[in-house]
Amino acid sequence: MENDEVKERDNETKLKNGEEKDKKFLKIKFKRALIIFCALLLIIVGIILFLIYKNSNCTENNQNNSQNNLNGNYSQSTITPSMILPMTDPCSDKPIIYLYPTEETQVNVQLGYKEKIICSYPQYTTGWNVIAQSSGDLKDTDTNKNLYSLYYESDNVVEFKVEKDGFIVKGEASAEFLEEKLKILGLTDREAEEFIIYWLPKLEANRYNYIRFATKEEIEANMPLTITPTPDTTIRILMEYKGLENPIEVEEQKLEKIERKGFIAVEWGGTEIK
Repeated sequence: MENDEVKERDNETKLKNGEEKDKKFLKIKFKRALIIFCALLLIIVGIILFLIYKNSNCTENNQNNSQNNLNGNYSQSTITPSMILPMTDPCSDKPIIYLYPTEETQVNVQLGYKEKIICSYPQYTTGWNVIAQSSGDLKDTDTNKNLYSLYYESDNVVEFKVEKDGFIVKGEASAEFLEEKLKILGLTDREAEEFIIYWLPKLEANRYNYIRFATKEEIEANMPLTITPTPDTTIRILMEYKGLENPIEVEEQKLEKIERKGFIAVEWGGTEIK
């Protein structure tokens, strides 16, 4: 009997020791889990505070930039790409002007909306003054530079959009299309080549293009152009285009053939319809 009681007491002791060990183990696991949870919580709180701080700094910088813009003060740290060039705004790309007087002539060229000019060469200030040769060669009298054209880009005033008339052209057929239409509109082979070289990559990148040539009235409303002395023939071409995945139905635009004579001024450019 004594042996049985001793064995029973030993078993009870072992059970108690086992229970105590289990309790200690559970306490250790709980403490570890609690430490990990607290660490993760601190990390999350830190990230949130960092994002709030960063956002408040960005907001403050934007407000400072806006104030600098209003005051006309710019520094390297406050200028952003959107301040340099408004890429989201539709603009007339690469209008260039050629002048062909019948003899050497001093010519003044004025653009009507100076405030809309984004870029120009030579730099446009109060106008361009050049000595023009019958060959088209120019000399800028302000800088004494030899040129063959005058260049500018500008924000659009007219909201160009898909109209009821125009042309639907496959991207791969753009070169042939432009060769035909630019000849009708009065460009020489050299002028047409320069036009095509610039616009062809943009047009060929699309499966189809809606293309329309703006009217004289639309071009003048978008950027008035005054040339003194007044040319006998003025050709202004502004191609509107929009890339398409599939063709759409439009009436074919009627183009009037232009004859070149006397003192000739030519301008070409284009704009993408957004």
